[in-house]
Amino acid sequence: MEYEEIIHLLGYAGDHDQPVRITVSGDTEVVGVPTSVDTHVAAHEVYVRPLGADDLEIAVSLGEIQRVELL
Repeated sequence: MEYEEIIHLLGYAGDHDQPVRITVSGDTEVVGVPTSVDTHVAAHEVYVRPLGADDLEIAVSLGEIQRVELL
């Protein structure tokens, strides 16, 4: 999946409070709603609120993402 497409889907999902499935290197998956996407070189990550864990937010490196799917 192209970088621009990943950024677009993450931004769209975050703007519409829609969950995504993010597949990173090693076929690890994260399912949740993106809360912010930071493309600045100093951060280069997306923050995701996992489904069912409203008080938790995790960071995923944009460079590790292989695929994003809207759920």
